[in-house]
Amino acid sequence: MEHAMPIPLPAAATMSRRRMLGAYLAEMRSECLRYLRAPGFILPMTLFSTVFYLMFGVLLNHGEASRYLLASYGAFGIIGPGLFGFGVSLAIERDGGLLTLKRALPMPPGAYLLGKMVMAMIAASVVVALLLAIGILLAHVSLSPGQMLALLATGAFGVLPFCALGMFVGTLLKGQGAPGLLNLVYLPMAFLSGLWLPLSMLPRALQRIAPVWPSYHLNQLTQAAVGLNHDPLLGHVLALAGFAAVFLWLAARRLRRNG
Repeated sequence: MEHAMPIPLPAAATMSRRRMLGAYLAEMRSECLRYLRAPGFILPMTLFSTVFYLMFGVLLNHGEASRYLLASYGAFGIIGPGLFGFGVSLAIERDGGLLTLKRALPMPPGAYLLGKMVMAMIAASVVVALLLAIGILLAHVSLSPGQMLALLATGAFGVLPFCALGMFVGTLLKGQGAPGLLNLVYLPMAFLSGLWLPLSMLPRALQRIAPVWPSYHLNQLTQAAVGLNHDPLLGHVLALAGFAAVFLWLAARRLRRNG
């Protein structure tokens, strides 16, 4: 009687828990180092919102306006690492074949995405920390320790839906086409969500459609963190979770089909 040949399992499926944890940590470390070694990419992404805040929240300081702008430019800065850190790098890595190489490596399939996600969370937290330092030291915004922690936590976790959106955009294009498309998403979305101007200053038709944008819900959370929004927040959290789930599903579907 012939013996059936055993079917080899992928290396990641046979890893011990310790080795699997090591693979996740190694991928996170490599993503962090890669971005730190590319200041031309990471600095504009993290400093864009701080420059805006210095101009409009500090130099044109108008009392409570500085608090409002701290939250709105915080939301603006949180979005960038998710969209560009995920979208641009994924598009370039698909174009250069690095994503195909990563898939062939003996590592857990989720390590690649988790590494990018952690890097985006760190970058978003750095943006919020810089804005907090400017707001407190230069604009003299008064915040309690709890409010500062709430804004930092909003930055760390609020970036995740935009990671999913960036990942989806990164599956649509390859190489250098992604930054242009992402800017076409990023800048109008920020304007239409009230991140540059309060929604009350926009036409009523634009005010009504603002909840369509995930950035609107993020802005409501950052405004609540600094004490300017006292409405219930669960709906905004659920909306962001829904956006993240939908775009993650769409991106995963395209990656399975198109690589």
